[in-house]
Amino acid sequence: MAILHIGVKPQEEIRARLIAIAKGEVKPAENEPKVWFPSIRSLAEVLSDHNRELLKMIAENNPQSLKELAELSGRAPSNLSRSLKTMSNFGLVKMEKYQKSVRPIAVATEFHIHI
Repeated sequence: MAILHIGVKPQEEIRARLIAIAKGEVKPAENEPKVWFPSIRSLAEVLSDHNRELLKMIAENNPQSLKELAELSGRAPSNLSRSLKTMSNFGLVKMEKYQKSVRPIAVATEFHIHI
């Protein structure tokens, strides 16, 4: 699995960078972050040890539903759903409709942090 590059900058700088990219003033390099966090604290909350273990579990076991992942992880489905939604919002997990359920897919299990 590829390494995901993650950046940490204040929200104003993230927004200014995105606008510059949209205007064509900046062209991101191949190894530049695709995922941005506004603080180290928010990064640490989303990529906690517990959540990184969850990402590895998803990558290794390829669960076909949230129910299956809840059984594998021993986490309550409501807690698991909240964690996955947050990680999905940051692009760390994809939530794919599969038959009558939603299947989590880990985007990465290793990270390179740019500060």
